[in-house]
Amino acid sequence: MNVIDKSKATWLPALLCLQSLTGFSQQLPANRWNAGKATINEKTTLRISDTTQWLVLKKEANPEQSAPDVVFDVKVPKAGIYEMITYATTTVSLPELIKKGPLPTAHIKIQIDQQRPTQRIVFDSWNHSLQTAGKFQLTGQPQKIKLWLPEGIRLGYIEWKEYQPPAVPEAAANYTPAIVPPKTRPRLWLNEQTLPVAKARLNKGENLPVWEKVKKTALIPFNFSFHPDKEMFYNDTIERTAETKAFYYLMTGDKKIGKEAVRIMTDYLSVLEFGNVKYGDITREVGRAIYKGSLVYDWCYDLLSPTQKQALYKNMMRLSMEMEIGWPPFDNSAINGHGNEAQVSRDLLAMSIAIYDEDPLPYKYTSYVILEQLVPMRKFEYQSPRHNQGVDYGAYRFGWEMHAAWLFYGMTGKPVFDENIKNLPDYWLYMRLPNGAMLHDGDVFNVNTNGKPFYWKQPQTMLLSYAYSNNPLIKGEFEREGGLPDNPVLFLLVNDPDLKAVTSPASLPLTKNFGPVLGSMIARTGWNNEPGSNDVIAAIKGGGYHFGNHQHADAGELQLFYHGMQVGCIGLYLSYGTPYDFNFNKRSISHSMMLARDPDEKLLFRTEANDGGSRFSQRFPVTPEETLSDPWFDYGKVRSSDFGPSKQAPSFSYFKADLTAAYTSKMSSYTRGFCFLNLGRTDVPAVVILTDDMTTSRPDFKKYWQINTLKAPVENGNGIVLHNELNGVEGKTFVEMLVPSAADRQTEILSGDKANSTFEFPYKVNSNKPEASAHRIMISPKAAHLQDRFLTVFQLTAADAAPLPLKFDQTSESYIITLADRITVMSNSTGFIRSAFTLNIPKDGKEYEVVLTGMTPGFWNVKGNRNFNAEVMPGKNTMVFKGTGGEYVITPGRVYETGK
Repeated sequence: MNVIDKSKATWLPALLCLQSLTGFSQQLPANRWNAGKATINEKTTLRISDTTQWLVLKKEANPEQSAPDVVFDVKVPKAGIYEMITYATTTVSLPELIKKGPLPTAHIKIQIDQQRPTQRIVFDSWNHSLQTAGKFQLTGQPQKIKLWLPEGIRLGYIEWKEYQPPAVPEAAANYTPAIVPPKTRPRLWLNEQTLPVAKARLNKGENLPVWEKVKKTALIPFNFSFHPDKEMFYNDTIERTAETKAFYYLMTGDKKIGKEAVRIMTDYLSVLEFGNVKYGDITREVGRAIYKGSLVYDWCYDLLSPTQKQALYKNMMRLSMEMEIGWPPFDNSAINGHGNEAQVSRDLLAMSIAIYDEDPLPYKYTSYVILEQLVPMRKFEYQSPRHNQGVDYGAYRFGWEMHAAWLFYGMTGKPVFDENIKNLPDYWLYMRLPNGAMLHDGDVFNVNTNGKPFYWKQPQTMLLSYAYSNNPLIKGEFEREGGLPDNPVLFLLVNDPDLKAVTSPASLPLTKNFGPVLGSMIARTGWNNEPGSNDVIAAIKGGGYHFGNHQHADAGELQLFYHGMQVGCIGLYLSYGTPYDFNFNKRSISHSMMLARDPDEKLLFRTEANDGGSRFSQRFPVTPEETLSDPWFDYGKVRSSDFGPSKQAPSFSYFKADLTAAYTSKMSSYTRGFCFLNLGRTDVPAVVILTDDMTTSRPDFKKYWQINTLKAPVENGNGIVLHNELNGVEGKTFVEMLVPSAADRQTEILSGDKANSTFEFPYKVNSNKPEASAHRIMISPKAAHLQDRFLTVFQLTAADAAPLPLKFDQTSESYIITLADRITVMSNSTGFIRSAFTLNIPKDGKEYEVVLTGMTPGFWNVKGNRNFNAEVMPGKNTMVFKGTGGEYVITPGRVYETGK
């Protein structure tokens, strides 16, 4: 084993000692040096006093002069890593500065003894006066802290506080990885066995032009000029160049190019400094530098001199402390949030694999996080093949998990994630809409297309997914998204040119049930995702668990798309955690779902508005056991889900969820049922029947049945007409509420700015998107009851088509809807249909498809023109048959006629 000489890196002994700390560490007090303790350069600096003494540049001073303006003589109690804190204000009052526009960012130049000077933020619009300048190695002996002040800033004091790294969990400290890197190279993405396979693919099919591009780039000499005494900010071009040259060496063995990659990366990391920049999710750039350095370290390992190996190791470990997740990587969770992005799953994992021979401790920690925390949690979650963080953040974060999956697989040839990870990308296929966008789910990125047609894409995620699962459908999606021209190295690492893309998802069933963890269903009339498509896409949510962060409080949400969004969500993700975001966008009120207002409902997570919806959460579980045992995360149960008779092109799709647990105890019971009918017509292609049975704990908790839409709705005698258009083709939705009756309900339509309100709290939405000036339709019973039921039929029609005639009957346990050549029976309550009932099929000479939903599991008998027994399966709760005119009696149990 090659061991890094840690004595040559002065900061490493303290860091490695700190890494061994476990358990809770008390925050150590800071040592403060006030302005009065400073030695000042009287040519450039003034001392001024009010209630505090300040240091400020003279007006005539040159801030670029070589001698420091201020020097503090500092001696800390012992050698180690310390955080430097500065306190400074502006010479002009903040109110006056704000009047002039955005607050400026001011930098202070810092030099410790004769070390390389560094620039750090001393004042900005984020943290104002109090700034953590960064982490520095101090000796415990007298040292000089030299400062160059910026113009317009008054410095009050500096502090030095011993750095406390994230505590290492006991389980991680005692962990022995069962899977470790091989002794051979490479280890990142490829191993000794798969390297020849990757080389053989370079000149095949779609890989060849990409390889030619990489080769051309790698062979161009790169002049990287730097000064070892001057730090630099990250540079994507330098990082990509080093990666490309290292990959070229890996593929060809060209040592000249490999040594150039090593030199570029070693020099670059030696001067790379992010300072104390924290905004803009800078941890992503920090991590990317670590990752690219790791690739060079591994792929060019046999070219590294001991000095270069030491330098790369030292600087990657230095940067790891600047990650948001911290080092050791336990400052936040890798299950959700930013910790579930590249930080561990790509950046630190790649580093730990690359340097494992020299230092196995980083791999011990990163493998613990992934193998013992992330992998079991995802095995549980991905029982539902959709992502709890929604379309955008889900695709982004899943892409980083696929890096982890690939890095382990590439290193060992064996998968570490459950096989269900391969099914998740189907989610994005089903969410796709003909306008290029996706059905709404979670926080949606605010994408500027610069006037070009929008097409949602996350090609890196699709690349890693199809290559990992050998899925030609996902490869087709990758190609529709335009491929990955900006990352040719990654493409060549994983793409198999012999896997031919399937250009259309039409081989998939039209309906998808997403299982128990994130209960939901998507039903479509077709797979034509072109702008002129006449397809209807419907989605219903309900049941499962809530995982916080970017997941919305949207239990039972309905979405309908037909030539544009007809029913859906009108929230916009403009910025995380703002009053609008936490009180409207992420809340139930921006979604098409049921509300029930308890005026005393407790508000959590910095919210101010009571929207009456399901529970808003910013907590998330980190283990399957916590998810299942803590009722906070329980968001209801899927009671039924089925579609058929054809599983490929079903004529009906049925879903029912018990959503009681998704709400606070204001809800005694609540179920929502959904039945999508694919009519196979051009005038009325689809119908949705929606049932709601809600019982609150008090009758005065007002209930609201709500749908949201983008274009102004029109009230007519039978209900409400919605409309939208795409590419000049209009679609309509006729909304007819059958229960409660028109006499027993009241309707309110909020439009424009009024729609962007959460009852008493209006929110100003600065966006030109249609959601910012949309419409909310709220229907309530006129009288207060504990229990209220709603039955609504949505007919989606072509622009010039009339809705189909509808006949409505009901029994003590069911609703019966006759429309076109369909008869649909749905339970009218939270329970299932248990008793016998009679159906009358019209005697008009037509054959009707009869769909019975919400049926109690077990055997049932149908007696009419046809006599037969059928079994209703648990979890499906449906029966379907065809019949002509006449009376049909449906009875629980089996009936046998003797003597025939």
